[in-house]
Amino acid sequence: MLVQLIKPEFEELIQAKDWVALKDVLSDVPAADIAELLVELDGNIAIVIFRLLKKPLAADVFSELPSNKGVELLELFNKQQLSDVMVNLEPDEQVALMEELPGHLTQRVMNSMNREDQKQIKKLLGYPEESVGRLMTPRYVRVKADWTIERSMKHIRKYAEVAETLNRIYVVDDKEYLIDDLMLTELILADPEDIIDSVMDKSFEALTAFEDQEAAVKMFAKYDRAALPVVDTDGILVGIVTVDDVIDVAEEEATEDMQKMAGMDALDDYYSQTSVVDLVKKRIGWLIVLFAGQILTALTMSGYEEVLQKIVLLSYFVPLLIASGGNSGSQAATLIIRALATDDIKSDGWKKVLGREITSGLLLGGLLGILGFATLLVWGMIDGDLMNQELILKASVVASSLLLIVLFGNIIGAMLPFILSKIGLDPAVSSAPFVATLVDVSGIIIYFTIAVFLLNGILL
Repeated sequence: MLVQLIKPEFEELIQAKDWVALKDVLSDVPAADIAELLVELDGNIAIVIFRLLKKPLAADVFSELPSNKGVELLELFNKQQLSDVMVNLEPDEQVALMEELPGHLTQRVMNSMNREDQKQIKKLLGYPEESVGRLMTPRYVRVKADWTIERSMKHIRKYAEVAETLNRIYVVDDKEYLIDDLMLTELILADPEDIIDSVMDKSFEALTAFEDQEAAVKMFAKYDRAALPVVDTDGILVGIVTVDDVIDVAEEEATEDMQKMAGMDALDDYYSQTSVVDLVKKRIGWLIVLFAGQILTALTMSGYEEVLQKIVLLSYFVPLLIASGGNSGSQAATLIIRALATDDIKSDGWKKVLGREITSGLLLGGLLGILGFATLLVWGMIDGDLMNQELILKASVVASSLLLIVLFGNIIGAMLPFILSKIGLDPAVSSAPFVATLVDVSGIIIYFTIAVFLLNGILL
């Protein structure tokens, strides 16, 4: 909303090259909104805007830019501008940027940083991609259990400016093992002469540096924390992860899952920042797979050509039947994928899910079957058929097919995410289009098998 309000004034001042007034306008604008304003600007103009911003704000704005825009600006920054931006970014933001850079820019950016920052970045980049280690920052405040509250508060004040958050203060022993985390308010309210150990309960939650970033999202959601400590495999405190970083990860993971569930590869950047060529590349693979699946559907139907020629009415209900099964399977797949992603159900909970989906599939299929039975009777009578055994048998074919196809769709949609998870693939790959295509082929086989069985006398 704020962006829309200031955008006309922003563009007008740029047009007039009134940089002094523009600097005043931007001084109270949040970094995220300034980044949004810069996205559509020519790189050379954006560089001028950056010079108007205070160094910490410029770094915050840079961290909010889409990766392709950030790379464009890095190409234009001189060495001092590179240094100013990098030194004011948080370590986890520096790592995220380095992951996105093309090779020719990586060394140039590294050379703009001081040796201590270079060493820190290389250490964080040593952790696996999408691990908590890549997400954490080493800028936190730690104290010792035998320190007094007064000494601890002096230490906190000394390092407060460089710490990413003071929401939690971490307690370590002489070997840097994490033994507790305390809220800052606990220290403020304690007697200055007391020691840290007197306010400790030695109960804390921590992430490990090699865990997947999704584990951090789940931990933050479960414990409702603003920051969580990160330890190595031995329990030594190596950093912290803050909630703002986790929100970004949650958004990325949710977006990736939604794109995979739509039957495509996940985009590497925002949709608006992705070229048409890249969009085609991300979508064509699955479209070819689904196209091949539909060819199989057509071939399956061709095998029942004789049945369709004898009872044309059956062909009218093919789209209804396979769509019902595909829709049911897609619903089940979406529910289970999301439940697995949020740890609502575990990967070994498939038996309980199977039982629930069989029950719900029978109920859903039964209700749709009754509706299908009544629909075909009415349809037949409108076409002039009499209420006879043949019409009832045709209606029974549709009703029983709906029951079994919806049931099958439910089972496939619910079980496929578990199967993919078991073999190490992302359950989101069992997308709605993929499930629908599987159910199309099986639905036709079910439909015409029942038709041949029940209408055998009519077909002979």
